[in-house]
Order: sequence, then structure tokens, then C-alpha cells
Amino acid sequence: MARLEVIQGDITKLKVDAIVNAANTTLRGGGGVDGAIHRAAGPGLDVACAKFGGCPTGAARITSGFNLPATFVIHTPGPVWQGGNQNEATLLADSYRNSLELAVANGCRTVAFPSISTGVYAYPVEEAAPLALQTIKYFLGNHSQLERVVMVCFDERTYTAYQRALKTVQ
Repeated sequence: MARLEVIQGDITKLKVDAIVNAANTTLRGGGGVDGAIHRAAGPGLDVACAKFGGCPTGAARITSGFNLPATFVIHTPGPVWQGGNQNEATLLADSYRNSLELAVANGCRTVAFPSISTGVYAYPVEEAAPLALQTIKYFLGNHSQLERVVMVCFDERTYTAYQRALKTVQ
């Protein structure tokens, strides 16, 4: 089995050590995958997130998975797309890298990511996919304790973009 794979599905259903939440900077739930994770985890997740007092773009915080099959939820606010000249690529790579660092620091062996920033934050998926996968691949090359990282794409368009990008980074 490949250590990095791309699937289409619902990240809230995966039994992995950690799922990553494409959070907002308040960490208090929102739309898209963030709202879905908060709903599936139950009210304890919001209580745990409130204790952080927010999280800067590109950084990451970790909580229990509460009612999710995942042990942990790693929350990372990705950048809002502003045309590509506002450090968006660096911030997006930071979101992936900092989430992986937190996963390793907490003993995780399996991690699932959504496509960070490509929903309501409007980061073009065709640009985000290769950047995300390259960042993950580089991290995996330096951290053997991670056995499997799964990119979970919610819709067909995102899945296709990540499958295309996966061919260029392996």
C-alpha cells in the first residue's frame, strides 16, 4: 500500500489516528468540511477548540476526536485565496507541514487530510493539489513513523485534480 493516497469520500467516517480539519482561525466551526467535522464529533469538540482562543493561518492545533472514529482532530486554518500574491502558497504548505508535525508529535501513524482552502476560501484546486501532495511527500520522506497519509476529496472535481497531481509528484 502506498504511504500517500488520494480517495474520494467523507473524512468524518475514516478510522485513522488523526483527521485534519480545514478550520477557520476561530476554530469554532464553520461551513464545508469544518462544519461536517464539528457536527460529527459532537459538542465536546467546540468546547475543546474554544480553549485555544483561535489559531493563526498556517498553524495547527490538536484535540480529541470525540465522537469521530479518528482518535484526534488536527485543526489548521488555510489561507484565503487573494490572487496568489499574498503568501498563500507558503501558508498552505505550512498548514500541511504543521499538521503533520503535530501528528508525529502525538504518535500518529495514519492521517487523513481534506483539500485545505479549496472550498469557501477559493484557493484554486489545480494549484493547491500539487502543492499539498508535494509537501506531504517531502514530509513522508523524512518521517518514517507515518505509515499512511490519505487525501480525502469530497467531490469528483477535487478528486480528479488530486489524482492528476499525484501522478506528477511520485
